[in-house]
Amino acid sequence: MSKNIKLLALDLDGTVLDSRGQIPEENRIAIRNAENAGVLVTIATGRRFRDARHIGQELELNAPLVTHNGALLKFADTLETVDVSLLETDVALEIVRVGKKYGGDALVSADPVGKGTMIYDRISDDNVPLQRYIQWAEKMHGPEAHEAVHHVSSLEAALSDHAVIHISFSGGCAAMKELEGFLRRELGETVTLLATIYPKLDFTLLDILPHHASKGIGVRRLAELNNLTSENIMVIGDNFNDIEMLEFAGTPVVMGNADPTLLERDEFHITASNDEHGVASAIERFILRP
Repeated sequence: MSKNIKLLALDLDGTVLDSRGQIPEENRIAIRNAENAGVLVTIATGRRFRDARHIGQELELNAPLVTHNGALLKFADTLETVDVSLLETDVALEIVRVGKKYGGDALVSADPVGKGTMIYDRISDDNVPLQRYIQWAEKMHGPEAHEAVHHVSSLEAALSDHAVIHISFSGGCAAMKELEGFLRRELGETVTLLATIYPKLDFTLLDILPHHASKGIGVRRLAELNNLTSENIMVIGDNFNDIEMLEFAGTPVVMGNADPTLLERDEFHITASNDEHGVASAIERFILRP
């Protein structure tokens, strides 16, 4: 085992999960072996805590999950909140206003105490990705679906009753690229705006977080809480919202299915794709048999 690596942060979609959304058995075994070797293992994901919690529980991870692109650090089992960053109500209202002005459908993620709530007030007829996400979330959460996903008549009226963690817009790549430009121009540095792009699916997710939140900051915060430095950190990711935590890590690894611009960066190690259990290969290479 590498004596330097004490914390392993893993992106979820496109990294730990294969293209079918499943955890390859090889990844499951390698993660357990890393934990048994004394490494803290966490998921660092753009997903909401509620949408990532069951995977954290399934993997029995020994560290809090880094969710909402780093805005919320929380234990899957106990629901103990370790750290959270929130959007001020006036900033959240401005995000919704700007997004709606340019035709976006906002999905608000709120309530860090407990499992979290998702709130929306409209879905455009042509916004198939968001329609599918709502259906997926309601199906996944089963009996808790009503608690997990709320449809309200007006987001603007509802926001004052909730602690807002982040707001997202999703849709086709071309439409979201245009919306991203509008949002960056009008919101400026008051927020962190992260794009997760899947060209093969013609799908882009825009996440808008507090200006002091990101996956990189979340992983850094977890490291600080455990008295670790960047040289003790290994990160594996595949998309643009992983860049900051990859740059922070002493051992940054990108998946073989990552965007070509990430694969071209000399300072990043490359592992196999998510359909070739690249996470397990990287754990073997850098932690278990360096």
